Amino acid sequence: MATERELSDFLKSVEKRAFKRSIYHVRDEEAALDIVQDSMMKLAEHYGDKPAAELPMLFQRILSNCTLDWFRRQKTRNALFSNMSDFESPGDDGPFDLLETYSLAEDSQQVESAEDSTRRGQILREIESQIQELPARQREAFLMRYWEDMDVAETAAAMGCSEGSVKTHCSRAVQALSKALKAKGIQL
Repeated sequence: MATERELSDFLKSVEKRAFKRSIYHVRDEEAALDIVQDSMMKLAEHYGDKPAAELPMLFQRILSNCTLDWFRRQKTRNALFSNMSDFESPGDDGPFDLLETYSLAEDSQQVESAEDSTRRGQILREIESQIQELPARQREAFLMRYWEDMDVAETAAAMGCSEGSVKTHCSRAVQALSKALKAKGIQL
């Protein structure tokens, strides 16, 4: 059973990595902070009585689930509130002009072109597809090391193998991804 001190020390040790991971996923600092805070609270509330050795894996799972929940909420929110009235500015009494609203948005912030957005989306889908094509152990090692930002020792412990095996799996995964993406004309 983890003591309050062990739980507190664990949460302090993972907060920066968790924030970095969350901001990488959601690209929004406030949302990333909320996700990390929710994850920490869930760990403390529901799993604070678990042994200290189990906390890292439990926290990683909770953080993943909280991130997925955030994306689900965003998808639902966007579906519910994406009507034309959302584009109107408060107190607008005149007729709505989408082009005028769009030009105001361009003036106030940098807007990604539809072509760039589509190209970026296609590249990300292709990368995800290629990651799914990796052998299971390579994919697992790759995601833990580079997606979860776990070090070699943590990854080895989670996978139940040696650190050398983790390095080999990661190296092979990177080589396979690089080769597959280059064959499709994607240079990273």
